[in-house]
Amino acid sequence: MHHTPPAPLAPRPRLPSPLQRIEDDRFGRHGVELSLKRDDLIHPDLPGNKYRKLALNLRKAADAGHDTLLTFGGAYSNHLRATAAAGRLLGLATVGVVRGDELAGRPLNPSLARCATDGMRLHFVDRSTYRSKAEPETLAALLRETGCRDAYVIPEGGSNALAVRGCTALGEELRGLTDVAAVACGTGGTLAGLAAGLGPDLRALGIPVLKGGFLGDDTAALQRLTFGEPTDNWRLDDRFHWGGYARTPPELIAFAEDFEHRHGPSTGLLVEHLYVAKLLYALTVLSEEGAFRPGTRLTAVITGTRDIPAPPPSGG
Repeated sequence: MHHTPPAPLAPRPRLPSPLQRIEDDRFGRHGVELSLKRDDLIHPDLPGNKYRKLALNLRKAADAGHDTLLTFGGAYSNHLRATAAAGRLLGLATVGVVRGDELAGRPLNPSLARCATDGMRLHFVDRSTYRSKAEPETLAALLRETGCRDAYVIPEGGSNALAVRGCTALGEELRGLTDVAAVACGTGGTLAGLAAGLGPDLRALGIPVLKGGFLGDDTAALQRLTFGEPTDNWRLDDRFHWGGYARTPPELIAFAEDFEHRHGPSTGLLVEHLYVAKLLYALTVLSEEGAFRPGTRLTAVITGTRDIPAPPPSGG
């Protein structure tokens, strides 16, 4: 390990991120005011919740003198891409433990290719090993296999107590400007921090992009780890995962393209398919269902942008 702190990020993060009010009759006719919290504009290489979740972890890694970051993700992990970019920007080595040893030796998809271009060393493991990656013995073995015993380890999706604390600023930035803030969820860290930052009088809504129904327990556990106890101002609606992570059926792609056609010219928004499209679709359905009282100021947190090809449309 060395003790030379990394250089500051360039360009500097754009904080607080912009808040854009948009006119959309699917919300307006129900008396709902929709705004977009443009976290995708925070940093060109570390957009959205990725910057918020990584910032305090990167500071801790630097303070402790680590020169290598090791983290985990699937083949289309935005978190892997962000960690690789952070390593490039800060002069840190990065290792990505990737779920699925069947991917080893195959051509890299665009997401993993971006990681490799940014200098990340990819280490593919079988799914059984990946599931047990947080267990001390498995983690120790992975650190040995990758030659990274002194690496700073960041969990899958970047979600740990430091990440949750980093995301509280998102909620704090929205105080007084919204009644309900909604975010697409993978591991629950952004929702956990968002809800805490909003404070008890405002509501947070999480839209899981994975199926399985585990996110409520995980989000509460992250809040308990970070703050001592969960807050009671958030809820999940798990109807909108479209079959699971990286599942993007044609109907969802069509919705995303329509939303972009409606609002892209005025906002510059490129609707990311794995998270943001599912969030915006969910909010549109919920508005039509009458889930938000007339007069509600609803904010959709835009956590990423469509800057790299998504997986091909898939059914189910």
